[in-house]
Amino acid sequence: MSIIPSIFNDTMPSYTAVGGKERGASTGLSAVLLNRGGRYPRRTLFQELEKVGFDYIISVEGPQERYDLEDLCNRFPSVRFLLLREDLSPGEQINLAVSELSSPFFFVLWNDLRIIHSGGAAKIAEWLFYSREERRGEPKLLNKRLCTVPHIQNAQFEPLPTLIAPVFFRRSRIKTLFFASQREGLATLYPFDGVGIYDRDRFVLLGGYDNTLKSPHWQFMDFGFRAYLWGEEIRSTQLVRLSYNGEIPSEDSTAEESYRRFYLKNLAPVFRGDMAQLPWRRFPGYLFRAGGDPFLAAADFAEGRRWVKTNCYRFRGDARSVTERWDPPTEERPLSGLSLSEKGNFTPSGLGRPFQKWVKP
Repeated sequence: MSIIPSIFNDTMPSYTAVGGKERGASTGLSAVLLNRGGRYPRRTLFQELEKVGFDYIISVEGPQERYDLEDLCNRFPSVRFLLLREDLSPGEQINLAVSELSSPFFFVLWNDLRIIHSGGAAKIAEWLFYSREERRGEPKLLNKRLCTVPHIQNAQFEPLPTLIAPVFFRRSRIKTLFFASQREGLATLYPFDGVGIYDRDRFVLLGGYDNTLKSPHWQFMDFGFRAYLWGEEIRSTQLVRLSYNGEIPSEDSTAEESYRRFYLKNLAPVFRGDMAQLPWRRFPGYLFRAGGDPFLAAADFAEGRRWVKTNCYRFRGDARSVTERWDPPTEERPLSGLSLSEKGNFTPSGLGRPFQKWVKP
């Protein structure tokens, strides 16, 4: 088991940064653009983002050759292109982009998403973070949340169930329910697809996304659980609306190595008094789930114990306390657009795969 990160971006991937020497605006909000592939008109995309009025735009480019970079750099001087040498997970790409930014807030987007309502970057900052008067002088935050997630819909303008609620089932299992937001400020476990408006300082203090988790699903789950376990909040807004142009992304929730690491960091720790610990009495249950060589499993568990000990006083509770204080989404139709499959998994309409994952703490 490779060492679990204790600080933000303690291992940096190899990349090259090109362009982005001019500031496009002065709102305190920059954009991070992730590229999923597909033949999207890049010039039009950057023109749309430029009109929103972001301070800077960070475009994370895959290792494939780009023949339009010189033209785009000349046309859009506030766009910085990060050229990767290898494929990275979404969380790793976000971490890398954040290391290149100094703006207090950043908005993570994908190249197949379009902003259909926002009022511009200045309005977003005013709505969510600063009052008009405070922005004229010394800024003072209106709220102190880690991330705000926008309302997302599909190409047919149907709201998607992209808010996630963790609940206990039969007293020993955690399940995640997906639902569509119908009002402002609802809590969600993590930003769906990584899309959201983040507080940079809080993101860095949290440690960002765990770059040792290669599964995007468990990387997002780890980020969200760690945020709530450490006293942060992730909530929705109706003021910013996005739409997917193509297929809605799916997540592979197979329980593999990334899940085992997620389990050790988030579900296994026990909270007592004012600190968390990972007692050895949890090892038999972990060994049962991990399988394989018991000596390797013991080494992984010991590494997990060291990580929990290092961060023990940052915990504000355990997995059960996170779910117990969750606002039940009864008014928000948590199963709207969901169908019950033969295996008992809920499948959001239009997402094409089960969106309920059972994990036993």
